[in-house]
Amino acid sequence: MGNHRAHRGSARDHSATPVAGRRKADRKPARHPLLRALPSGPIVAGVAALAISAGGAINAADADPVGSLTTQPGAMAAVGSTGLANVAPLRSRQAIVSRDSRRDALADAANEKLVAQAEAQAEQQHAALQQFAKAAEKQAAKIKENQWVLPLASYRISAPFGDSSYLWSSVHTGLDMSAPSGTTISSVANGVVTEMGYDGSYGNKTVVTLDDGTEIWYCHQTSFLVSTGDVVRGGEAIGTVGSTGNSTGPHLHIEVRPGAGDPVDPFTAFLEHGITP
Repeated sequence: MGNHRAHRGSARDHSATPVAGRRKADRKPARHPLLRALPSGPIVAGVAALAISAGGAINAADADPVGSLTTQPGAMAAVGSTGLANVAPLRSRQAIVSRDSRRDALADAANEKLVAQAEAQAEQQHAALQQFAKAAEKQAAKIKENQWVLPLASYRISAPFGDSSYLWSSVHTGLDMSAPSGTTISSVANGVVTEMGYDGSYGNKTVVTLDDGTEIWYCHQTSFLVSTGDVVRGGEAIGTVGSTGNSTGPHLHIEVRPGAGDPVDPFTAFLEHGITP
């Protein structure tokens, strides 16, 4: 009995002696069959950490993001930097849009002002043109109404302006138009009879002053058909051809005196008024 125990002990000691060159394996105690189906401790810890993190993320998503993040300094810094980064460009864009809007508003106002000024100037020019057109029409009607006409319907020029002869004291100061005695003499234009009567070498003379102040002298008449102060129109009869005064035969001696001044060539005056004697 005692020898058998001693043998067992020596056998145990022999088996526990490590073999040279091999590492002794540490065998862990066997797990219960139910525990073998569960994950190990590190895995469980990792899963728990993920669950906690997921729960916090869900709570942060459901709650006020700014309020949850403000509880953590790092999160607050992230939110602040992100907010400033987003707000700064937004404010810059708003400022640009505001400046552009003001610029557009000013440009529109300036354009409206220019358009209003242009319309006002156009209206003024239109009014001025209408007034000018009316004045031109009035003047044209007046010119047409006061168109010169020949004083005799039939005649022959017997002495031009500027001739020299013993018949005149110096030079001929008018245009002689020979015609039978009693031929009607017409006023060459509209005017007023300012003088009428006998005047020495001019014989029976009628003076008609035109609207522009020009005097027309009709001399050597046989008879008068108007009186001083009468208003006459172009083509209206004022007398008849004769041979009174310094005259060698029946004719009309006509003189043209602009502004009641010195005489000018009646032939040229007729041409200037569109009449060829």
